[in-house]
Amino acid sequence: MENSVVEVINPKGNGRFVLVCEHASKFIPDKFNNLGLSVKARESHVAWDPGAFDVAVGLSKILDAPLVTSGISRLIYDCNRPPTAKSSIPERSETFNIKGNTDLNKDEVSERAEKYYFPFRNALIECLGLHSRRVKSSILVTIHTFTPVFHGRERKVDLGIVHDSDNRMADGMLNALAGSSMNIERNQPYGPRDGVTHTLKEHGNRRGIASVMIEIKNDLVVTLEDQLEISQVLASALNLAAENLNNRAD
Repeated sequence: MENSVVEVINPKGNGRFVLVCEHASKFIPDKFNNLGLSVKARESHVAWDPGAFDVAVGLSKILDAPLVTSGISRLIYDCNRPPTAKSSIPERSETFNIKGNTDLNKDEVSERAEKYYFPFRNALIECLGLHSRRVKSSILVTIHTFTPVFHGRERKVDLGIVHDSDNRMADGMLNALAGSSMNIERNQPYGPRDGVTHTLKEHGNRRGIASVMIEIKNDLVVTLEDQLEISQVLASALNLAAENLNNRAD
């Protein structure tokens, strides 16, 4: 069965933030024959961001924020990439070759973008437009997780605060989290150099609204208790960073 391509949770939220989770789902529609991947690969981080959806839902509740999520595995289409990016439909991810994504013709690539990217993009545009009518200054926040070990190397960072050219929210969050026991770094383990800031640029910069991307090491959000704790920590930091934006505007 087909999952919903995109879901908007708490669409009438009146908090200041609009949340996004591009890699919320590992769902691969039947017609793609699992992209030729094993169960292990389809369950792994290459197919989605484990824990990201649950943290995003927790933040949506705490912050009374609308949340836009993709219902499709990023191996079918990575909604944090524009259709012009080859990585939007990856042929290889970490150690896995994605057989079902190799040698696609232009029509097949366009069909995936039309069916999976543009509905997500349009839902986010609509959500931001409606939110801006209720809230004076929207703030865009995208939620991701990353694997503790990448290509055999352990990652030391626990939490990454990622930004593109607009660093206002990132600066505020880094200041708010300065006393944390977690290892928190700017633009790690991914940053603009890795092409991961498409949503921030497309929907934050272009609208002239503040934005930030949050990357969480996925072994920190395994249990419901972990997810709730991280959600509370992030909500506090986001609120403090937003207050700082207000002060700068004044």
